[in-house]
Amino acid sequence: MTYLIVAIAAYLLGSVPFGMVMAKLFGLGDLRQIGSGNIGATNVLRTGNKLAAFLTVVFDSGKGAAAVLIARQFGGEDVAGLAGLFAMLGHLYPIYLRFQGGKGVATFLGTLLALSFPVGLAACAAWLVVALTFRISSLAALVAAVSAPVFAYVFYHVHGAILVMLLSALVVFRHSENIKRLLKGTEPKIGK
Repeated sequence: MTYLIVAIAAYLLGSVPFGMVMAKLFGLGDLRQIGSGNIGATNVLRTGNKLAAFLTVVFDSGKGAAAVLIARQFGGEDVAGLAGLFAMLGHLYPIYLRFQGGKGVATFLGTLLALSFPVGLAACAAWLVVALTFRISSLAALVAAVSAPVFAYVFYHVHGAILVMLLSALVVFRHSENIKRLLKGTEPKIGK
């Protein structure tokens, strides 16, 4: 019963579309009609409002971290991992937006930071290095996602690495259109 309650609660928390909330609070319009149509921080940044984009990152990553940290208090590592997975699924497929969610990068990184701070820190560093070098958010996200299971294997444990591999696969899957554009050389840069 604990697992079921945690899964549902984490999913509902993950489903809160903070990009949409920030767009409404800052009067930026409907994110689904702007830029890529995505509800995440990169698309919020396309509105030109850096504060709203920053707050979206904070809250989207925070909901993943909060789900893990709260669940850990009730049931230990297994329950924490389950909460992280369902918070991610909530962000990707939110009930509040007819299951049309974001790509999960901030939620993924927040979840990693809460599961294992060294793993999360390494994944954030990978994202930052690629983003600063190439100025392409999706490429940075993909590098962070692909490298995260390796970091988890080194800094966390084997079972944790399997969970992180699943989370990473979700991020990569949600970036399938970005991958096509990256291969064509048409993926937009950060700030464009």
